[in-house]
Amino acid sequence: MNVEEAVNSFKKQFGNKIRETRLDRISHKANKKNSVSRAWVAVGSASFKEAVEHLCRIHPMPHFAVISGYQIGNDIELIYHFSLNYGSKLSEFSFNIKVKLPKSRAVLPSITDLIPGALIAEREMQEMLGVKIEGIPDGRRIFLPKNFPKGVFPWRKDETGPGKLIKNMHKGGEK
Repeated sequence: MNVEEAVNSFKKQFGNKIRETRLDRISHKANKKNSVSRAWVAVGSASFKEAVEHLCRIHPMPHFAVISGYQIGNDIELIYHFSLNYGSKLSEFSFNIKVKLPKSRAVLPSITDLIPGALIAEREMQEMLGVKIEGIPDGRRIFLPKNFPKGVFPWRKDETGPGKLIKNMHKGGEK
């Protein structure tokens, strides 16, 4: 399966449930014949788990890499990064599933029943961004210390972010 076939499969399966698709090709300066392909598919939170299930159906072994996440205004966007055709020279490509969640309802189902290796990354999103991962088999903290305040998320830019924990050393004087 190549990158275009994968994206077309998602378009056919999900139709207007897909918010955006994009294909990128990046050529290396040293060897312009070899390029890396990346696919981006954005879905709503209601279609997210179904999208990962579809990826597992169309490709026998999607290689999960990581989840990247960040806050954009009143939303949190997560990108689940996969490699398809992993280890196959010149046919491997990156497949990325994006999902945007409102901060007020940042909830997403776990994919660990489909991709067990996603557990650590899902735990990271819970701790660092405050995204509730429903059905996660082990939701304990692993990145933040036990005494780190609950309800404070280091990667958030709003009132739940770490701002109130950081000393303003430039102001001088005591805290």
